[in-house]
Amino acid sequence: MSQLVLAINPGSTSTKIGLFRGEDAVFMDNIEHDRAQLAPFPDLPSQKNFRLQFVLDNLKEHGIAVKELSAVVGRGGLMPVLETGGYVVNDVMKEWITAEKGGSHASNLGSLMADLVAGEAGCPALIYDSVAAGALPEVAGITGYPEIKRKSLSHVLNSRAQSIIYAKKIGKTFEELNVIIAHMGGGVSLSVYEKGILKDSVGDDWGPFSPERAGAAPIMDFVNTFYDSGIPKGDVKKKIRGGGGLMAHLGTTDFRKIEADALAGCEKTALLVSAMAYNIAKSIGSLATVLSGKIDVVILTGGLAKSEMFVNDIKQKVSFISHIEVMPGEYELEALAAGGLRIINGQEKVRRLTSITPDGVGVSELTTV
Repeated sequence: MSQLVLAINPGSTSTKIGLFRGEDAVFMDNIEHDRAQLAPFPDLPSQKNFRLQFVLDNLKEHGIAVKELSAVVGRGGLMPVLETGGYVVNDVMKEWITAEKGGSHASNLGSLMADLVAGEAGCPALIYDSVAAGALPEVAGITGYPEIKRKSLSHVLNSRAQSIIYAKKIGKTFEELNVIIAHMGGGVSLSVYEKGILKDSVGDDWGPFSPERAGAAPIMDFVNTFYDSGIPKGDVKKKIRGGGGLMAHLGTTDFRKIEADALAGCEKTALLVSAMAYNIAKSIGSLATVLSGKIDVVILTGGLAKSEMFVNDIKQKVSFISHIEVMPGEYELEALAAGGLRIINGQEKVRRLTSITPDGVGVSELTTV
């Protein structure tokens, strides 16, 4: 029998899991979590055991014993800067994630939950293509603050997977194309690849706002609003990720309802949706400059790409740049499982994080599972 690989992709209010036997999906489920049940937790890492029980119960409902698993692969969160590909979950990684040293993001739960499930199964715990995978060119990392360097933080996993699928569709390889890709879900991030190599990105805290992320804002206004406000640091972080964007304006992240309200004539909602599309289009335009406009395709992906109204708004603003390919949804579970399968079959090397430099770069070595 082929190996069973469990993929775990945590979201802000959901945990997506997929079980794969070899390359074939046994099942894929989206476990929804009640916001009211998540609210008491002080941070995302503290939700790991709560969410774990849902995963274990789901496996049981499908008649799968945990001990049958050959590997568990979690989505890599806001890790230190890592190479693309797979890493084993270890104490160095868990300490970084638990302390949220790279920031707060639902994907941080991926490594922690993979470790818990794998501990019960007695199999390897892995991450693949973390959010922080891919080092930026030196020039792209420089900011006006000597103390702060930009690091690539984007939906690398789905972006690379979708780009590879598109390249195959047109009879080319990812390494032959220059691609801008916008992942548009609960959070929005964008990245640009030159012949398969990440050249720059726009993260969810310095780019467009989204259904639940605040995105960029005038920094002096931000300082004046929160510096002396007495609001705890953790609450400010929640305003940035989880309670920002459309959630802050409308009290919901359900884009199906938001789109319906906009189409029904709610002027406030329609304006906010248009503003979100406007900001995504601006970010696409900025990334086109990285490769001097030599772009083969602009890919729009993620859950929001299912909205024809929203996608058309973006298309009207950026179609002059290149061909626009709409690839709704995401293939993150499939990409996680495929990476884990290649690793346990010895087809792909895996790394172990050994230390982290003061400026947040991961030092690693090749290892085995």
